[in-house]
Amino acid sequence: MMNFFLETIQVLLLSIWYNVESFIHLFVPFKKKNISGEVVLITGAGSGIGRLMAQEFAALDTVLVLWDINQDGIKETARLAKQSGAKKVYSYLCDCSDRNEVYRMADQVKREAGDVSILVNNAGIVTGKKFMDAPDSLIEKTVEVNSMAHFWTYKAFLPAMIANNHGHLVSIASSAGLIGVNGLADYCASKFAAVGFAESVGLELLATGKDGVKTTIVCPYFINTGMFDGCQTKWPTLLPILDPQYVAKKIINAVLTDQVYLLLPRSMYFIAALKNILPMKQGIVLGQYLGAFSLMDTFRGHSKKQE
Repeated sequence: MMNFFLETIQVLLLSIWYNVESFIHLFVPFKKKNISGEVVLITGAGSGIGRLMAQEFAALDTVLVLWDINQDGIKETARLAKQSGAKKVYSYLCDCSDRNEVYRMADQVKREAGDVSILVNNAGIVTGKKFMDAPDSLIEKTVEVNSMAHFWTYKAFLPAMIANNHGHLVSIASSAGLIGVNGLADYCASKFAAVGFAESVGLELLATGKDGVKTTIVCPYFINTGMFDGCQTKWPTLLPILDPQYVAKKIINAVLTDQVYLLLPRSMYFIAALKNILPMKQGIVLGQYLGAFSLMDTFRGHSKKQE
């Protein structure tokens, strides 16, 4: 009984303090860490957010490792990264959905670039089809790229981070990993998995005392990269289609300040919270109001549907 009382008091006091701390940081920014010289690996670096993040990391004097299935894409990203100031840039063709290829390329990265200390799981695909219309092979590929690939990259690069108690795991998930969306069943499933996986591994690290390995989980609304080309937002002031450069800069800032969750736009924090407290029928009404039932009606995507 005494332990229950003492632990309850401790939780209450810490809760008050952490809320005060969060309020203070609304006005006083978090201190940014120095990542000069860190080895940063970005999957899906050949275009879109991956390319923009590479340029942002390059400007911070890092060593970049770029993975993609598009050779021309990563060559161009490497060129831009060098222009932006990267210490060194290593480019590799890698299909992240292939476990054996991930492990093989990871071994090559360790030999040539050294241990990766910032891992950015960014590669992603979308079928854009209703569940019953999506071929089994595309459903499997969506899960393999958007979630299972994270398992294999963690297996490959996390041991060195744990040994050094230093590193950062970045999961580029989606707001569709927090809230189901009509017409995105396989994509939502893969992104829910990515969020849950990143959260769980982050807790494992804390439970084993490896608090030097940080986790950032990014859940943006649709980004104007071409991946969701054709999709329209019902209320652009509340839920705008996001500018890729803005998203890339916010992700880098989240990494530099060890921010665990980054939801974009900021209205997503409120919407995600409402989902968990509203009655189901009210949640459906809200979803209809926000346009969640018709977001994919005009979906086109780009030809490769690769981000």
